[in-house]
Amino acid sequence: MKAVATFLLVLCHLAISHAWRCQEAPRLNNIKQIDAGQGKVVARDQNYAYFLIGSYWYRLSTIRMQHVSVGPAGLWASSTSSRVYKFVAGNFQQASGLTMRQVDAGGNGQVVGVATSYSTYCLRNTYASAFKGGTSLSWNSLSRSLRYYSCGPLYGCWGIDTSYRVYHTRTIVPSTCGVSSWTLVTGLNVKVIEVGTDGTVFAVTTSGLVYQRTGISSSRPQGTHWIAVSMCMPILHLTYDLGQLWVVTNSGFLLKCSH
Repeated sequence: MKAVATFLLVLCHLAISHAWRCQEAPRLNNIKQIDAGQGKVVARDQNYAYFLIGSYWYRLSTIRMQHVSVGPAGLWASSTSSRVYKFVAGNFQQASGLTMRQVDAGGNGQVVGVATSYSTYCLRNTYASAFKGGTSLSWNSLSRSLRYYSCGPLYGCWGIDTSYRVYHTRTIVPSTCGVSSWTLVTGLNVKVIEVGTDGTVFAVTTSGLVYQRTGISSSRPQGTHWIAVSMCMPILHLTYDLGQLWVVTNSGFLLKCSH
């Protein structure tokens, strides 16, 4: 298995665009999802959430998770039973109330979530920061049905609807969860979209290809173009933080790429 992995990684070095230099990251068997924010990296395998310290992954809990996210709002997760958790003082604390299939902590202190019905919700920054377990969270309902949601603190939030179309909203007000209008961003059918703290946006298409959104600025937060990022294998998931692009392949490898 190790020989096969080495061979595939050599092919990756040959195939990946010169703009990105990729190497194998610390290995996590059966990795399915990854998220990075503010210098922290978390991931999920088939069952559990992990935190990366140096070259080693440390399991955070025995609770089975389906999604984990880290960012300005802290470390949040959704279990396989769609219960919402926040990591507090070394343990995951469950919140009663609404259930979520995915949560994202990458915004400006607020948390956004996608319910099992694909309805979307926002948790105000004051509630997110104060939550320490044992109580119900007061979520604000949002206007659009989405299957995936990702926010950044600078240029708003991105989402994927149930038809795999991409949408962008310029503003979610952290203190009120007020949302500006949504803009359809054409050009790709996407299964994953992730926003970095600096506003950088990457997406994975339904066929496993990786694209970066270019032209993002304060005057045009939805950007202007999709640019392909060449990868040697189909991609399952990715995340970006502080100049590092973390990529999970369909075959279970984790790559760390930089310019």
